[in-house]
Amino acid sequence: MKIALLGAECTGESTLAQALARRLRQDGQPVTLVLEYLRQWCEQHGRTPLAQEQASIAQAQSDAIAQVSASDWLLCDTTPLMTAVYSSIYFSDDTLLANALHAQDQFDLTLLCAPDLPWQADGILRDGPALQARTDALLHQVLAQQGLAYRVVRGQGLQRLENALAAISASMGRIA
Repeated sequence: MKIALLGAECTGESTLAQALARRLRQDGQPVTLVLEYLRQWCEQHGRTPLAQEQASIAQAQSDAIAQVSASDWLLCDTTPLMTAVYSSIYFSDDTLLANALHAQDQFDLTLLCAPDLPWQADGILRDGPALQARTDALLHQVLAQQGLAYRVVRGQGLQRLENALAAISASMGRIA
């Protein structure tokens, strides 16, 4: 089972990914969690990436996913699609979208975290509720235009986790 978590800034995808990995492991599933490379890159460099750095960041995320794709359960705290969406928003550059959408199609389930959590500033990685809404809208648009199925995960705390687990359970019935 390959699961991708996507979401605009401050929608809890990293927190949800960690909680899902813990819960699935408790349930006996061998889960490999691939963390968000973009966040790691920003923390390492102390800034957000420039336009010419976007492609290598998307590729690094893709490479990290490919290194563990043989796992029984793969849970990805984002995919190259997020880098492509941010590249489109920040730099009006859509050149990363085709490859990112192709990569997204390889997942059994895409969970899109709704922007229903309180927005919180955290320095260089978050721009505000307006960008959050714009990013969320673009994610819905590109996934729908490509006919890629996704489930929106809503709620806070345990409710969000339970909603994600329900989406996974429903998806497993379609895959089996």
